[in-house]
Amino acid sequence: MTVRFRRPEPLLIEAGPHAVLLLHAYSGSSNDMGLLGRGLARAGYTVYAPIFSGHGTLEPKDILTQGGVSQWLADAKAAVQRLQTMGYQQIAVFGLSMGGLFATRLLEMDDQLVGGGTFASPVIRVGETNVPQSFIQLSRKIYDREPLDEAKKQANLDWLAQHNPQQLAEIEAFVRDEIDPRLDQIKQPFFIGQGDADEMIDARSGAAFYDIMIKLGKQVSFHVYPGAGHVLTVNQAHHQLQDDVETFLANLFN
Repeated sequence: MTVRFRRPEPLLIEAGPHAVLLLHAYSGSSNDMGLLGRGLARAGYTVYAPIFSGHGTLEPKDILTQGGVSQWLADAKAAVQRLQTMGYQQIAVFGLSMGGLFATRLLEMDDQLVGGGTFASPVIRVGETNVPQSFIQLSRKIYDREPLDEAKKQANLDWLAQHNPQQLAEIEAFVRDEIDPRLDQIKQPFFIGQGDADEMIDARSGAAFYDIMIKLGKQVSFHVYPGAGHVLTVNQAHHQLQDDVETFLANLFN
């Protein structure tokens, strides 16, 4: 029997005058931000967790054919615009992993944003990542849920393995050429969260990012979560992350 899964939907909860934009990870969805978003809503913040183009469709190929750095940056800008159109002028933005890259770029570009930051995000590249392998593993799990014969499933995986490296290289170039050279443009308070057992990116990435931001004279709140893996928003660190983000926001919107 094939088990059908419901596609994720963007999360929007209007709960207060201050808004928090939450951007999900590569190959993830708004589900990445469900626990944190609902927790922040209970604390009185309006929360919006959109879905990047090509994501959340249960067809991994869509990420490569419908997405890309330019489109995802446009998605992130559109999410800010939506909140502003709804009347929210004080907006913070955070992102998990790839979402953190776009949160950082937004903060560089838009000084109307009041602050934000990253969770397990390779803004400063240290060592190697396991993103390519993880993407294929996740794709295999998705295809295992679908009524595909083995030949079709393997053909899909082969196509992904051939085309995914180009997109990942595009993301790396975006960080290297557009984000990192402009970190000095960030004027807002910045949050960095990193698990020290991160299995996706090098666990030293958060500290390396923190060191750069401190050298640039930025106001940074840096948090390391012992024993926590990559997806800080849902793993064993999520309760502490929730508390830390709420503390950061309370100071931000004070």
